Amino acid sequence: MTDFGALLRRLTEAGVEFVVIGGAAAVAHGSARLTQDLDVVYRRTDENQTRLAVALDEIAPYLRDAPPGLPFVWDARTIEAGLNFTLATTEGAIDLFGDIPGGGGYDELRPHTISISVFGIECLCLDLETLIRVKRAAGRPRDFDAVAELESLRELADEEPE
Repeated sequence: MTDFGALLRRLTEAGVEFVVIGGAAAVAHGSARLTQDLDVVYRRTDENQTRLAVALDEIAPYLRDAPPGLPFVWDARTIEAGLNFTLATTEGAIDLFGDIPGGGGYDELRPHTISISVFGIECLCLDLETLIRVKRAAGRPRDFDAVAELESLRELADEEPE
């Protein structure tokens, strides 16, 4: 089971620049769907990748679905050499993206975020319109199902009096 609060706290306390995307962002916008992992887009600067490596180091990150015993070193060099990581940790599953279809990287997504407070933690989350766009761009059947719900939530928000 993923401890979303612990993961978000760990990232924010380490000063990692990130944006919450995926199912957790959908829930922040009112989705009733359950999600099993925390999906984030992280900023790909040397400093931020170092903060990200340090933030997760204590919780034993390992490539999710990789065979046990596969050599894996979690550090800034690994992050620099890769782009996207699906990790299992002692605090649960976290997916780290350097870039996402339909949205780009952190710097491209940053203008399309809202600030949310969750578990007493302030963090950035994709705005609803951008979340719909990137879920559509992902093109997976489960994302298309999520898009239908998110579009309904958008319509409800548009109907609310200001």
